[in-house]
Amino acid sequence: QVQLVESGGGLVQPGGSLRLSCATSEFTLSHYAIGWFRQAPGKEREGVSCIESTDGSTHYADSVKGRFTTSRDNAKTSVYLQMNSLKPDDTGVYYCATLLPNCANSPRPHWGQGTRVTVSS
Repeated sequence: QVQLVESGGGLVQPGGSLRLSCATSEFTLSHYAIGWFRQAPGKEREGVSCIESTDGSTHYADSVKGRFTTSRDNAKTSVYLQMNSLKPDDTGVYYCATLLPNCANSPRPHWGQGTRVTVSS
């Protein structure tokens, strides 16, 4: 059963930007570290970013550092992934997931159904 909902994916040209959102009405999102993951066609799923529940500190994969930013809204009901300077290699299905107790752990127990991002001219 899907408990997180991602939105904001779409088709964008190289160099463009998208902002993905992750939200739920089923539990308190601010209690969890939230990670973003992606899976490109024919490739394994990889971690993209994570934001801690305690102090809001963030972590990024080397491939997206300086281009992607993850944040929470003030009410902590949503988590965002701002993606700038997009490249064709960023193409894939993006998922958000909870991590317990923090970003150093594997994603569990909640996942979203994913939102597709396509970077192409």
